[in-house]
Amino acid sequence: MEQKIKVAIVGYGNIGRYALEALEVAPDMECVGIVRRNITCSTINGVKVVTDIRELGKVDVAILATPTRKVEEYAKQCLVLGINTVDSFDIHTQIIDLRRSLDAVAKANNAVSIISAGWDPGSDSIVRTLMESLAPRGISYTNFGPGRSMGHSVAVRAIPGVRDALSMTIPVGTGIHRRMVYVELEDGADFKTVEAAIKADAYFVNDETHVMQVPCVDDLNDVGHGVNLVRKGVSGKTHNQLFEFNMKINNPALTSQVLVNMCRAALRQQPGAYTMIEIPVIDMLPGDKEEIIRHLV
Repeated sequence: MEQKIKVAIVGYGNIGRYALEALEVAPDMECVGIVRRNITCSTINGVKVVTDIRELGKVDVAILATPTRKVEEYAKQCLVLGINTVDSFDIHTQIIDLRRSLDAVAKANNAVSIISAGWDPGSDSIVRTLMESLAPRGISYTNFGPGRSMGHSVAVRAIPGVRDALSMTIPVGTGIHRRMVYVELEDGADFKTVEAAIKADAYFVNDETHVMQVPCVDDLNDVGHGVNLVRKGVSGKTHNQLFEFNMKINNPALTSQVLVNMCRAALRQQPGAYTMIEIPVIDMLPGDKEEIIRHLV
């Protein structure tokens, strides 16, 4: 019997919880531990909880279920130990810099880091790449939502004075979005100061953003999201090619499934850092390669 891939989850928020569920049903993987800064219990669903990944013994891959802005720090800590990493870093404009940074560390330690492995960036990036290959000249639009953006919501929660936050993405069309941000403030926090900080943040600075104070964010919360990808362009010399891809999803559940898929793919790559468009899609699936080809081609 082939040995299962040993996976650790670093962080245990929404992504960490759904990642554990996905690992529980993955036929070729096992979760060997959860790493948390603050331990309130010794196990979760029978899985050991520790404060340091080195307490877990052999770990093949670490899923970094951490806030985006902590990804680089935690990835480097794991990579220097020779542990492969996967993450869902989602600030599009900073992906190249992160890839370069982690590539050097991964190669120096004979490890693999797969970055920005969510649904966007991530699986949607693969769809965009495929669409552009089918119509090399043309224009693509990515329309998100309506739904909750986890990365944007986490970014707002990190702003001083914010107790809780929900950022909703509303598609306006042709790749333009409106951000509706609902904030629950700490006692004594100044709303105008918080509003200005949100609108200046890299997550929001390029979009129309509306910030509203509410008494309880939890009353508004929902983890649903979606995307509509459209490409209109030219195949060869033939115009009017139109491709469209749609999905409506549970946001953290899909992100976590992608991360688990990338754990498998990480063990099939040479050392270095990769985005998902650089990974063969067949490497994301369990099982015999010829059987997969027979089933899907």
